[in-house]
Amino acid sequence: MKSQNKETHVFNIRFGTITGLKEEGIIRVKSIRYAYSERFQKPVPAEHFIFDNRFEDKIPVCPQKLSPLVEKMIGATPVEEFEPEESTQYLSITRPENILENEKLPVIVWIHGGSHEIGCGDLPTADPAEWVKEQQIIVVTVSYRLGLFGFLGGDEKRPPNLGLLDIMEALKWIKANIADFGGDPENVTLLGQSSGGDAIAHLMISKGVDNLFHRVIIQSAPLGLRHKRQKMSAEFLKKTEEIKDEVDIYKMMDDYGKLVPSVMKYGLKAAMPFGIQYGFPPLCREDESVEKWRENAKKYDVLIGFNKDETAFYLKTSEALNKYFGKGFGLKIMDKTVEKTTDIIYGTPARQFAENYARGGGNIYLFKIHSKLKENPIGAPHCIDLPLIFGNESAWKSSELLKDIPWERIQKHGRKLRALWAEFARTGTISDASERPEILELRKVQVLQNNTI
Repeated sequence: MKSQNKETHVFNIRFGTITGLKEEGIIRVKSIRYAYSERFQKPVPAEHFIFDNRFEDKIPVCPQKLSPLVEKMIGATPVEEFEPEESTQYLSITRPENILENEKLPVIVWIHGGSHEIGCGDLPTADPAEWVKEQQIIVVTVSYRLGLFGFLGGDEKRPPNLGLLDIMEALKWIKANIADFGGDPENVTLLGQSSGGDAIAHLMISKGVDNLFHRVIIQSAPLGLRHKRQKMSAEFLKKTEEIKDEVDIYKMMDDYGKLVPSVMKYGLKAAMPFGIQYGFPPLCREDESVEKWRENAKKYDVLIGFNKDETAFYLKTSEALNKYFGKGFGLKIMDKTVEKTTDIIYGTPARQFAENYARGGGNIYLFKIHSKLKENPIGAPHCIDLPLIFGNESAWKSSELLKDIPWERIQKHGRKLRALWAEFARTGTISDASERPEILELRKVQVLQNNTI
């Protein structure tokens, strides 16, 4: 349906005249360009709003290769709604339809995951409409450059961390303009899952972010893959040199996909060949990172955690592995492997991050999400937090991830989780009296007198 056939709301603001769509109690403003960029160049902030009719019924998406695993576990990617765009600096705003005059709502900024390689800010599986209506908040979803365009690089011609710099420009735009949509620029919480959480953790120690955000919620960040990536990144950069000037982006995507297996020799970290690179703007050297987080601990309230069976998303869904490890003693080996790899990539790094942050005097909460369903063999894997936070049953109806979980259970626990996350976004705290879903472990991390956690 064309947007002009829907009821609209016009925002006459400093950035320009922007039309939002009213949809069942919310107003949604889509695809606002916050910056521009040339290929492999730093983003330049947009000065005013220009309507782009390509995005009236399409979603701007950084060129990427679809993931068969994501298609299977989360659902089919709506490629028919995508418009490939190398300069993918867009954000969308979802706010309640009715707010009081001069009311300033807490702002949550969604930084999507996808291994720094796939995804965008406006996927149906991360539609914040339910959360916005339930909790009277504003959610801004951000798209940014990915993969070859945003998270490789390593020299002056192809700088690294461009995707991170894009997000920083989005935060500057939000700081300058969100009040015109009813948001409080002095109460901004970043929410990121998987590589989005990894990006947020590193924004906390980036130069040039002072007062752009105040709290962070980091879900399932693969912080265990962040170490000693320099050699792998340099090799991958060199191998992609021959395709860096390719005009046909579809051919470029096919060609780089053929190069990915060449870095598998680097072990677990090669599961995420694109990523943050230390020692380049806006980041410090890797050996300075832990101390930087401790130094910045009093700047941001933090809620960080993971799911109990993160790597089951990859391991227990593999037909090849299930052939040998799907039952009996093989299943015990599989369960132990899931437990161990989840701890290496997600669990231990999250706990270490929390302990380091608490020692720096920071306000930090640590959580873990469980399944509690005996008939659900996959447990609480990577991405199980997404339907809990965003709801939207229709977007998840084809998801293999939820095939053994009644939607009523997702919604029951999801409402409670959304309320807790919104409470944290409003205040930076979670009251002991606040209702918790049974699937959630949550505690405030504190330094005791004997200097243990």
